[in-house]
Amino acid sequence: MPFTGARDNPQMEPPIDIEHFEAVTFGDRALQREVLGLFEAQALTLLETIRTASGKAQSEAAHALKGAARGIGAFAVADEAEKIEQGDNSAVERLVLRVADANRAAATLLAKD
Repeated sequence: MPFTGARDNPQMEPPIDIEHFEAVTFGDRALQREVLGLFEAQALTLLETIRTASGKAQSEAAHALKGAARGIGAFAVADEAEKIEQGDNSAVERLVLRVADANRAAATLLAKD
């Protein structure tokens, strides 16, 4: 569940909504490691396509990243990916930054053992 008011200001929103992530992974640390590892790998591949492709290929990659991001609670990533999916190429660099933020947050989360 996202933080109130944060959706309108991505700077206020945490890179990963921890409550959401904990809920979807049932608090299982092994599952969290697996899911975050998959997200990081998938995000890198999809970002490459988003940055280099156009049209349908770019839109499909953005759509896939949007879904993956929503799954882990990286709602700022999903929001930027959705803009690209709808044809807003000005969101590409913001998306790159949001993915980096989410990956740093994931590393911090996983370091807490």
